Amino acid sequence: MNYRTRLLGAWFAMGTLLATTAWGSSHREAPLIANDPLADNTDLYCFRSPDDPNTITIIANYIPAQLAFGGPNYASFGEGIRYEIHIDNNTATMGDDVTYRFTFTKTNQDPTTFFNIRLGQQNLLTMYTMEKSTDGGATWNTVLSNGIVPPPNIGARSIEGAAGLGAGSYEELITAAIMTASTGETVFCGPSDDPFFVDLGGIFDLGDSPRQNSGGIVRDGLARTNVHSICIKIPISMLQKDGLGVDMAANILDPDFVIGVWASASRPAMRTLDANGYTDSGDWVQVSRLGMPLTNEAVVPIGSKDLWNALTPYQDLANIATFGNYFYNPELALYMDDDQFGGAVPAFAGLRIQRASLQGFDFGNGQSGLWSLKNTPSVAGTALDDAIFGTLLLPADNSPRSVDLWPIFHTGVPNLAPYQLATGKMGNPLASGKPFINNFLPNGGDMLRLNMAVPVTSRTDPAFSSEGIVAAAVAGLTDPMYASDATLQFIPNMDGFPNGRRLEDDVTRIELQAVGGVALAAIGLWYDDYNASNANQSPVTNQLVNVLQYSTGVEGNDAAFKTTFPYVASPWRGTDI
Repeated sequence: MNYRTRLLGAWFAMGTLLATTAWGSSHREAPLIANDPLADNTDLYCFRSPDDPNTITIIANYIPAQLAFGGPNYASFGEGIRYEIHIDNNTATMGDDVTYRFTFTKTNQDPTTFFNIRLGQQNLLTMYTMEKSTDGGATWNTVLSNGIVPPPNIGARSIEGAAGLGAGSYEELITAAIMTASTGETVFCGPSDDPFFVDLGGIFDLGDSPRQNSGGIVRDGLARTNVHSICIKIPISMLQKDGLGVDMAANILDPDFVIGVWASASRPAMRTLDANGYTDSGDWVQVSRLGMPLTNEAVVPIGSKDLWNALTPYQDLANIATFGNYFYNPELALYMDDDQFGGAVPAFAGLRIQRASLQGFDFGNGQSGLWSLKNTPSVAGTALDDAIFGTLLLPADNSPRSVDLWPIFHTGVPNLAPYQLATGKMGNPLASGKPFINNFLPNGGDMLRLNMAVPVTSRTDPAFSSEGIVAAAVAGLTDPMYASDATLQFIPNMDGFPNGRRLEDDVTRIELQAVGGVALAAIGLWYDDYNASNANQSPVTNQLVNVLQYSTGVEGNDAAFKTTFPYVASPWRGTDI
């Protein structure tokens, strides 16, 4: 039995012991971690702080689909778990360049009562220690001790009442829990509204999103549920590989300001039960990880999900034989192709991938995509040239989405042809066009990548859009303010997903549009109903419009986000549900 098999076996045994509650959330992305909700990564966000643009905010959420009234044992961060946020800012170094570790302790201040809060005392009072490593985890420094975690937002009698904590408000408890690390980071750890929004019922009913024949009824499956958030606001100079502030960036797409971020949870390999509880021992084992949203949930199939969770992103390239084809030929694309199973999923009728783009390129599963251009003069000097990035972006025949979906998840997108908007390309997708994204960090691992030099789109700007980079691409192609030439300029929402991830970004919609080929269209590989021989035809064809108009029906969170750190909405109150 090899180490990985033993690792997963130990994890399974431990997870079985920990399974105490049924958690109804899309975040239950893998069989084993579904049995261990306290260690379950739900979502990861990384964005330039809108009210403090010299900083980056990273938010890692854990413990899915908490009911606000879920007492008497309310959800809380787990003891015996290492919650970690990892940052890679330099491919010349191996592994993480900056890592933050959080460990939590719980205390029962009044074990004589079954109430969580009574007479100023808390049960499961939670505190934390924050450590930081800048050498790949070889050494750690404690930068915050005795961090405060707010209690669950139980109700007015427990929070504000004289028989409870007697606090002025729950917001006061949140403010009191915003801490400053000795190294300058601003930190919050505690319960919050779950910021992810999606119609879980429709999505997992064989892709019935937007729901068909439902009278227009849709439901955010995570509405009025809570998670536990670890939020860190970090100066950009602390994350930039050379210690530079953003004012030193060469331009708004400076490649030296790209970071990759992922989050994880780890547990000791062994748990021994006894009359007094349990004892943990053995090596620490990673049981959950998260970078790009929905990777393990909707791209990796069930048979590989647990293995994916056990690996780090730095092992993804070595395991590309196992995982690569899920991106090169994604299952979801089968349901967006009328020659495959498109007719069986009517909700995706507006999402149709290019089978004859420019009447010459087939991006259907198992087809050649751009492979016919391999090693030809056409790709010389582009990102698809083996002399520039090797075989990362055009690795093999019959791997059509290796040029768009795989790099979005595993390398980021370089500011190099063909990955520039079709504006200025004069019909040739391989020509240089209008730059609009550069979050290229080619370590091959699944991470959330952000170019920290890209300016913030104000949340009050009329152009702000939850469509992120898709909205930026549309503006860059059609708005005369940006489409009149191919020069580099800031387009609103260039700071949106998948260039990082803002709380407001509709990642489910964007990723489904991406599987439907919208990224290919943005760079000039238009949809099949565009006739490349007709110089007068607009590339804004019916098929492109259908993809851009596609919506799951749930396009925003059910609670307003804060305008200042920690930005997440306050947790739902148990008596208000």
